[in-house]
Amino acid sequence: MPYHYGVYGMSLCSEIVLSLPQHDGIALGEIIVRAAEADWFANALQNETLQESPSSWYRYANLADDSSYASWPDVGEFLVPADGKTIFCRQASAASAESFHVYLLGQALSFALVKQGFEPLHATTLEVNGEAIVFLGDSGFGKSSLAACFLAAGHRLLTDDLLILRDNLAYPGPSRLKLFPAMARRFMSEASRGVPMNAATRKMIVPLSDRYKRTTPVPLRAIYTLAPPREVSRKQAIRIETLSPREAFFELVKNTFNYRITATARLHRQFNEAAGLSAAMPVRRLFHPRDVNRLTDVRDAILRDHSEPELAPQELAECAV
Repeated sequence: MPYHYGVYGMSLCSEIVLSLPQHDGIALGEIIVRAAEADWFANALQNETLQESPSSWYRYANLADDSSYASWPDVGEFLVPADGKTIFCRQASAASAESFHVYLLGQALSFALVKQGFEPLHATTLEVNGEAIVFLGDSGFGKSSLAACFLAAGHRLLTDDLLILRDNLAYPGPSRLKLFPAMARRFMSEASRGVPMNAATRKMIVPLSDRYKRTTPVPLRAIYTLAPPREVSRKQAIRIETLSPREAFFELVKNTFNYRITATARLHRQFNEAAGLSAAMPVRRLFHPRDVNRLTDVRDAILRDHSEPELAPQELAECAV
């Protein structure tokens, strides 16, 4: 492999150039990225039935040999064998490199991570005073917009969309943020460098300069799950509530990054990891107004909450009772 990168704590040995830092040091695991032609994918998919995602615009299949396939029109296609040690990929001719890399290093890589025994979360994560603050929430909940507001105040991004936690450490992902143009222009000096994410959304991929990057893992400090847009309004008061361990468990399971792998061993591991994390780490629900002009107030409320002493798990359990 001509290129050797590091991302999410993993070593990536790649045949293609990626916008990632060079791997340096011990990794949690290794993944090989190989380029493949359209004929190779067609042969691999013989006699396989592709499914359409009802909530997205991609096609996927769980193959007979436990490989996983996923494709996005005008972006590319990917196949991950059962052991999760390799990602075969093909970039669509109409796709920009940035768009292709977002799907390779997010959706496709999540299959490899899960197959290797990791449990990625759907989260945006920031470094604040040397500690990791995690925002959980579905697409459209405002994770990236809130992150942009933090970056404008001088904090750094750890990862956007996919998060790997291991031994209370949060590992960094690619140094890019996905934002709608107006939000990018408001908070990011790099907004002019943004490129379209895909043909189905107005979101842009904004690459970050070095001042916003974090390339080493950070101790986990706090997890916030964002309230769904339907539960808040523009006049919503900013409110932060600590969830019970039971409530926190369901939020962590709900915000897993990859729902397509449902093998029994995977579900058992997912249950145990969510239970362990919800018992060890306070998880808070954040209600905030859907108003861009209030984002700095939301950020300040989180920073105040972040500076308060943490309750121990036993104290949290007593509060929940």
